[in-house]
Amino acid sequence: MVLNLVRGLCGIAVLGGSACALAQDFPSKPIRWISPYAAGGGVDLTTRLVAQRVSELVGQPIVVDNRLGASGNIGGELAARAPADGYTLISITASQPANHAVAHRVPYDLTRDFAYITQMTTQPYVLVVHPSIPATTVKELVAVARSAPRTLNYGSSGIATLQHLAGVMLGSISGTELVHVPYKGGAPVLTDMIGGRIQVFFGVILSSMPHIKSGKIRAIAVTSIRRSPSFPEWPTIAESGYPGYVVDNWYSVAAPARTPPTVVKKLHAEVVRALKSPDVEERLRRDGSEPVGNAPDELAAIVRSDLQRWRKQVKEAGIRPES
Repeated sequence: MVLNLVRGLCGIAVLGGSACALAQDFPSKPIRWISPYAAGGGVDLTTRLVAQRVSELVGQPIVVDNRLGASGNIGGELAARAPADGYTLISITASQPANHAVAHRVPYDLTRDFAYITQMTTQPYVLVVHPSIPATTVKELVAVARSAPRTLNYGSSGIATLQHLAGVMLGSISGTELVHVPYKGGAPVLTDMIGGRIQVFFGVILSSMPHIKSGKIRAIAVTSIRRSPSFPEWPTIAESGYPGYVVDNWYSVAAPARTPPTVVKKLHAEVVRALKSPDVEERLRRDGSEPVGNAPDELAAIVRSDLQRWRKQVKEAGIRPES
């Protein structure tokens, strides 16, 4: 009788969208995980680390697909338009709400076009400079910028990304102006910075650390409200003489909107399991990231809150897409 009841319930589910079958069988084939920024950058490295562990947990390959360009919007649109079956994922970062707060036209809606799964990490940017710049503190960097206006270039992952706005905010709060040079991801910025073509960068600790350790770039501060637990020797920009300066960065994972709730629940459970794996957690913390693993609705609320926050700040600062 119990067996017949179960069969009956699953029969109803088939008529309503095959929820039982999806819950039992997912995933039954490879998953594509879109990384909308360049290979070798912080987003890409974190995505690959977590994707590898999730792949091991679910027993299916996960292919990380770098679809960079337009400040993450090329990959974002591709994911938003993909079939809502759980076999296409995307890394959404704090840069996307910042970009959408500035851009006049965006090919997808962050609040409507995605089923959010979980926030993977939170981490500050580290403010780094080329060794040729005579600055070991934020105030010294500001002094250099004031002494020779518009001669210091700072790179970002693209126009209206969080890294771009981080530089605009520093210029606004310190009364200086750095020249913004947009790229298609953090990795090519670091390449040009090591070569001396870029002097300043708000870098991801994960991808910047090897070059900091080698002395090819110099770390002088972090953008968060508190010092990084992994690197407490770096002061915050706020405590370096610019109170009120805070830029928090985070990475998350989402699927197309209308992905079945059973599939979202399964993906959430496996990504959180991956984040709690001792080796993954240790690697993230070692590189300056804090693993999160929150609930889908909590992540969706963060996206909405960041959109509101950046729209307000963009309006107050008069930031335009071409800035």
